Amino acid sequence: MPSSPTDLDWRTEVQALPPWLRRSIGTASELSTVQQIIKQRQIHTICEEGRCPNRGECYSQKTASFLLMGPTCTRSCGFCQVDKGHAPMPLDPQEPDKVAEAVGLLGLRYVVLTAVARDDLDDGGAGWFVKTIDAIRSVNPETQVEVLTPDFWSGKDAEQQQRERIATVVGAQPACYNHNVETVARLQDRVRRGAKYARSLDVLSHVKALDPSIPTKSGLMLGHGETEAEIIETLQDLRSIECDRVTLGQYMRPSSEHLPVVKYWTPAEFDRLGAIATELGFHHVRSGPLVRSSYHAGE
Repeated sequence: MPSSPTDLDWRTEVQALPPWLRRSIGTASELSTVQQIIKQRQIHTICEEGRCPNRGECYSQKTASFLLMGPTCTRSCGFCQVDKGHAPMPLDPQEPDKVAEAVGLLGLRYVVLTAVARDDLDDGGAGWFVKTIDAIRSVNPETQVEVLTPDFWSGKDAEQQQRERIATVVGAQPACYNHNVETVARLQDRVRRGAKYARSLDVLSHVKALDPSIPTKSGLMLGHGETEAEIIETLQDLRSIECDRVTLGQYMRPSSEHLPVVKYWTPAEFDRLGAIATELGFHHVRSGPLVRSSYHAGE
């Protein structure tokens, strides 16, 4: 079947990637070991589902990001590689133990637990995060666990439910609580269908109100048409709610069905934005074209 014009445009876009966005994903042995353990247990990592360009590097540093509650999301964000548009999978009651076993087999020192949005579940999946954290700690007590959660906004009384779900996860004392704003306020509706900028800020604010000792973190994917002034304003908004850590990376279009890239920010521009973030008071800043939410998370 001949390719459609859209497919051809996307292929041309991929071929025209700036040189700083081309890199090896790591050695075959590092990748295959993790992939085999994950596949055998029928669990998922965002490293693989999202085709992260840093997965080989992270695996070699004993860090990985697990994707909980299946590979299908109930939302349909315009930038995300994760599958959507189908009925979510039933929860696998053995998933927390399977993840804990994989953590032990891989000798992971730092684990990030993230999840698809599960607006179909009564608690949005908050309790599942806790079950998985507990399972990991029961067999790997030295492993630190960071969470990267959805906004937990669903149900009849969504605002109250969001607060209760965040409190559930905070009660498990994660090493860091991450929730990404993903883009600047002006572009939220286009990029994050079903999410709201203020709502995401509320997630991080609630965490700090519940337990100020837990570091909070957020991230942006640049390239959707935002301006530098808008990025700085977003960083200021995050610092105003005492967000401790931030990641800035380049959006790379996963397929012709996803939003096109408006701009490729240069390494020098990322360095400048990272310096601004540091000046604003973030304690840990990662800013670069290939940076992703969990990049060097264990540091």
